[in-house]
Amino acid sequence: MERGSSRLSVLLLALAMAGSLVGIGCEHHYYRVYDPYYTDYHVWNPDEARYYHQWAVETHRNPDRDFRKIPPGEQKEYWTWRHNHGDHDHH
Repeated sequence: MERGSSRLSVLLLALAMAGSLVGIGCEHHYYRVYDPYYTDYHVWNPDEARYYHQWAVETHRNPDRDFRKIPPGEQKEYWTWRHNHGDHDHH
């Protein structure tokens, strides 16, 4: 392979990798969370994340913790709070 061709290949590979990293930051990763206490599902999106953040602040918890990693008892507290606040019919 010629030196110029090799440099072009490396440049194209670097551009492709940079493009994929930019795309990762722009994607929204929504997921459904099952609420076993109210037997319904919630789509975890920016709206639900805002409610979770509000709950965490009001109850003096760390709002940066991933909901899926908090203990089941705290998840239950969140769902109880959540069903008493706001737009809980839109899952």
